[in-house]
Amino acid sequence: MKKLMIFIAAMALFAAGGNPAAAAGHGGEAVQEKKLFVTLVDVDSQARGMTLVLANQAAAQGAEVRVLLCGDGAQLALREYNPPKLRPRDVTPKQLLENLMQNGAIVEVCAIFLPNTGYSAEDLTDGIGVANPAEVAEYMMQPNVKLFTR
Repeated sequence: MKKLMIFIAAMALFAAGGNPAAAAGHGGEAVQEKKLFVTLVDVDSQARGMTLVLANQAAAQGAEVRVLLCGDGAQLALREYNPPKLRPRDVTPKQLLENLMQNGAIVEVCAIFLPNTGYSAEDLTDGIGVANPAEVAEYMMQPNVKLFTR
């Protein structure tokens, strides 16, 4: 009986491609937390908006979302920045970003944004931090993190 159990466990591991996390799933599916890492660098309001619409949809579908705002994209992190509203819902990219944050997303500006602009951490919207490159790289390298850059 013990040999049979070992054989079944080995076959389950083999069927999962040698991935113990996948072997634990139902029907051979991997049981991994869904994670989405978004880097937003675009100046175009529509591109920002669509990126954040998709990030909000991923969050609504259960993904952990982390956003890194860099270059022109980091304008969204500024407390005083007011982008235009986008149709058809008449929301701004900043409102979409704030919705993500309300739903638990981590939002940060890249580490080189503040030192290379006239802004300081006090100019950032509450809840937005400054990224630590080593931590961001570690997060990005996780096998279950999907990367989305715009």
